[in-house]
Amino acid sequence: MAATPTSTPPPKTNRIGLAVMDYRGGKTTLCAGCGHNAISERIIDAMYEMGVKPERVAKLSGIGCSSKTPAYFMNRAHSFNAVHGRMPSVATGAVLANRNLLGVGVSGDGDTASIGMGQFVHLMRRNLPMIYIIEDNGVYGLTKGQFSATADLGSKLKTGVINDLPPVDTCAMAVTLGATLVARSFSGDKRQLHAILKAAIAHKGTVMLDVISPCVTFNDHEGSTKSYKYMKDHEEPLQDISFVPAFEDISVDYDPGTTIEVSMHDGSKLRLSKIEEDYDPTDRIKAITRLHEAHEKGEVLTGVFYVNTKTPTFLELLNMTDEPLATLPEAVVRPGREVLEQVMEELR
Repeated sequence: MAATPTSTPPPKTNRIGLAVMDYRGGKTTLCAGCGHNAISERIIDAMYEMGVKPERVAKLSGIGCSSKTPAYFMNRAHSFNAVHGRMPSVATGAVLANRNLLGVGVSGDGDTASIGMGQFVHLMRRNLPMIYIIEDNGVYGLTKGQFSATADLGSKLKTGVINDLPPVDTCAMAVTLGATLVARSFSGDKRQLHAILKAAIAHKGTVMLDVISPCVTFNDHEGSTKSYKYMKDHEEPLQDISFVPAFEDISVDYDPGTTIEVSMHDGSKLRLSKIEEDYDPTDRIKAITRLHEAHEKGEVLTGVFYVNTKTPTFLELLNMTDEPLATLPEAVVRPGREVLEQVMEELR
């Protein structure tokens, strides 16, 4: 008697009917074990679980190992690889031109904290609604492992060279300058990074996420402060983080005395179970102080440092139209003669 053929079950889909494969990109060409690949996987998982339509995403990057990352997730999204350090300008233009896009910028510690620092500063102060991810390994991996501006004082290269310059703390800068969700995670901390990314998707404003992402080729040795071993030994999480999307049942399953719950713009809930009893992520001064304290103690602080859901975005400040600029008719985007005459008269 012939066996009855079994049919392959359909793939599991999310709330908009897409499978996780719809969020994948090309095969990575980065080194095996690179922390950047783990970040790509967490982005895929977060976008899938949040039900983000890939065609609504604009992936942007600059130059460096990190800037290859957008090729490894969401093939169906828009993508633009900018020049070194200039990704923030391109991202600003794209998001202003079409506010329906979810901008996801991926940069590196070299791309951001050195040649791109000026652009980074102005993006943070504008509160442009986008997610800015720094894949932070403390070295220039694309040019053979020299120290980057985020390398810690006293850290050592594989060659034995000791770093004698203080690091740039991009999280402290972002909080000071006006970013409205600032966090740090570790590419090896799957649960924490996943929760923060889902909160980032729900946030309406500038999200700055610094992810310590060890370079297995140039910066994963004894003496490195950005290695897997160092991070596992020195990571100090501020909170145990969970995130409940607006489309899921939001139930109370925690002790209110030990947990802060932040309501996101879309009704989602970011839950931060306190490890440090006195830490309030809505207090900007406390965030800056705690980051400086961690630096003095040699801690690698991770978690959500600051969140602000009340500050208007750059789009709101500029009174941008809801429609993509490219779809507006000529009658709207081209002022008439009377407008030109009025402008000229004002300039006399």
